[in-house]
Amino acid sequence: APKAPQQDPVSDSKSLYLAPKPDLGNMRENSFPPVSVPQGYIKQCRKRTDMFTEEQLRTIFGNIEEIYRFQRKFLKGLEQKFNKEQPHLSEIGCCFLEHQTDFQIYSEYCNNHPNACIQLSKLMKVNKYVFFFEACRLLQKMIDISLDGFLLTPVQKICKYPLQLAELLKYTNPQHRDYKDVEAALNAMKNVARLINERKRRLENIDKIAQWQTACVRSSELIFSGELTKLSLPQAKSQQRMFFLFDHQMVYCKKDLLRRDMLYYKGRIDMDHMEVIDLEDGKEKDFNISVKNALKLRSLAGDEVHLLCAKKPEQKERWLRAFTDERRQVQQDRETEGSSGSVNRPDQATFNDLLFVFSSAVSRPYYDFLLRQKHPSLPSALPQQQVFMLAEPKRKTSTFWHNIGRLTPFKK
Repeated sequence: APKAPQQDPVSDSKSLYLAPKPDLGNMRENSFPPVSVPQGYIKQCRKRTDMFTEEQLRTIFGNIEEIYRFQRKFLKGLEQKFNKEQPHLSEIGCCFLEHQTDFQIYSEYCNNHPNACIQLSKLMKVNKYVFFFEACRLLQKMIDISLDGFLLTPVQKICKYPLQLAELLKYTNPQHRDYKDVEAALNAMKNVARLINERKRRLENIDKIAQWQTACVRSSELIFSGELTKLSLPQAKSQQRMFFLFDHQMVYCKKDLLRRDMLYYKGRIDMDHMEVIDLEDGKEKDFNISVKNALKLRSLAGDEVHLLCAKKPEQKERWLRAFTDERRQVQQDRETEGSSGSVNRPDQATFNDLLFVFSSAVSRPYYDFLLRQKHPSLPSALPQQQVFMLAEPKRKTSTFWHNIGRLTPFKK
């Protein structure tokens, strides 16, 4: 609603700060620490070492106890600034500004929350854990919400603050002495939310690198390589690419326009989930174009299709033999692995030369962040320092190379 014109500055300030009184109450409620979770669940879980390991508890509850300690301190400061008798005299903006860096502890919790849900979901499939968590809730006389609902509360809290501050600012007179602090607090909490989102996005990129590298280390031999014209749905845009076929996967790159010894990584195809289709010359129904010397890679699920065209018929035949050799190599490795438990990898060094092409997914600032904080969802078998090395891309300083540098070059 539009602000009504006021004559008395004092009554103006009072009326406009009285308007969001329920909002201030909600803000206090939003800041109330999740005491029920540490006391109701964590304390009881730590007593049952036969049911929970420390690692499981860290995954499920994250740093919620640290959040609890911070929220107690923040709530105390908020209550000191909130005037119950005369809400229009409250000055809570400075309270957010004093603690704006402390709110960053929510970042770790929000990043870990998906892992907590996965771990909790696994446990809740076993009846004894269902009964145990329900007993914890009843013992503490907590409201009828499941544990995953309680664990979602801190994520919801950090999202509510910018909304509540925006509502408070909307009804606050610009002449009020708390107006500038509330405005600054709103910007500060928006920045905290952006920081959390950015860190989560970058952690997801690190996770992708870990998953890619886990897939990469399966490959042991470069089977064949060569240049092909590639078309992929849905764009169906013709692209000239250099392909490297390994066992389990195929990597494709773009040639540098100026330097012949430079290639830019563009993507990879998981051959374990692909079928190779030999195409006759003529009309191709999926792409609705005429093709020559072509073959098609289609995922078993049918959601990924690549059309590859060679320049000559003999090149196409050579690629078809290479794909057959790749499947044979995979089968032999599986049989060898099953009988001896190990596989010889004569060309692992060759493939390792291509591993660093994944480094373009993460930017330098987050590399610095990772040096101070381990990522909880990375596979335990993958050394942290190995991920740090992959996380640092090489960037050029000029504007032109800043854009081109998003592609990661490597020498042939």
